[in-house]
Amino acid sequence: MRNAEATKEKILEAAMAEFSAYGIAGARVDRIAKMAKCNKNMIYIYFENKEQLFSTVLEMHLTRVYEEFAFTPEDLPGYAARVF
Repeated sequence: MRNAEATKEKILEAAMAEFSAYGIAGARVDRIAKMAKCNKNMIYIYFENKEQLFSTVLEMHLTRVYEEFAFTPEDLPGYAARVF
């Protein structure tokens, strides 16, 4: 894996932890950078701003959930329980 890809992956992992713990309003880019062991500026280079970083993390995880759990309209409550 290239260094840039590894750095981006570390940022996304740290961002997931930060957003999970504090929400988008309470999350701090400084803490994400510290957890990812990268320069804060790298976050802005890859993602422009905190909102874009949040959107990227959310999209990654929602895509994974939608791919892993087949939608079953006959069992909507069961589907909702599996997703959440």
